[in-house]
Amino acid sequence: MEFLSPAWLLLLIPVGLAVVGYFILQLRRKKYVARFSNVSLLASVAPKRPGWRRHLTFALLIAGLAVLAFGAAQPTAAVHVPRDRATVMMAIDVSESMRADDVLPTRLQAAQQAAKQFADLLPPRINLGLVKFSGTASVLVPPTIDRDSVKVAIDGLELDRATAIGEAVFSCLDAIKTFSKSTTSSGDQPPPARIVLMSDGTSNTGRAPEAAAAAAADAKVPVSTIAFGTDNGTVDIEGERIPVPADKSTLKAIAQTTGGTFHTAASAAELQTVYKDIGTQIGYSTEHRDISWRFLLIGTLLTLSAAGTSLLWAGRLL
Repeated sequence: MEFLSPAWLLLLIPVGLAVVGYFILQLRRKKYVARFSNVSLLASVAPKRPGWRRHLTFALLIAGLAVLAFGAAQPTAAVHVPRDRATVMMAIDVSESMRADDVLPTRLQAAQQAAKQFADLLPPRINLGLVKFSGTASVLVPPTIDRDSVKVAIDGLELDRATAIGEAVFSCLDAIKTFSKSTTSSGDQPPPARIVLMSDGTSNTGRAPEAAAAAAADAKVPVSTIAFGTDNGTVDIEGERIPVPADKSTLKAIAQTTGGTFHTAASAAELQTVYKDIGTQIGYSTEHRDISWRFLLIGTLLTLSAAGTSLLWAGRLL
């Protein structure tokens, strides 16, 4: 919690002094009673005091004043606020290695399910596009707020040969640039953009991933990468058992160069968690909202409660 006007917290000093004074007063009263020689006579002539009720009234008053002091200092709380404008391109590897069943039912099917959940997670006003890549990369869905079209395209993904990570990044950048030109008025700043790239293999064709990362960095488009699959994954290609571990070093380098984030996922559940984390980072911003009204309301209620109990039990205000 932060305070916009912390100087008002100095009001807590007199509140604290009041508490100290109250305890001193109670101790003096006890000493006075002890000095009175005829206790039975004192009980007959002194009016009955409300006892613990008096202490409760004071406690309510002090609590109310303390809470009001916090409210005057204008406390703020961090809240997640959906972004109004942003463009996200999701790139999914559909190379043959995605047939591996080290992630059940297969890497591709697990990736499809997690990608659709990611599409639903993003705030409605964020534009989402889809790129698939294997030996080449192609834009299946340009940036759009139509989530159904993205999810239909995800369901239609099919496997192909080779892995061109660099081409996937370049295709995403082209789609972002085209979309920004068509939706941004002259002189306006284009909306922030982000690429989310998932791959389970080593880039072995097309332009170099390093060149693509440099281009993304120049365009100020962070690339968040996900290395998907276990290190023990294998696929049968033409009767040969081939290991297909994810190339973590390349994907991590892309994320570092572009200012994105790097993640690993070795199961369907982990992939869903990664997508959720990325979606929160992209789709929501953290803002501090003034919540002083809550403290002022509670402080007022406590103070009124103190006055009410005093009238009820003592017949006077405090």
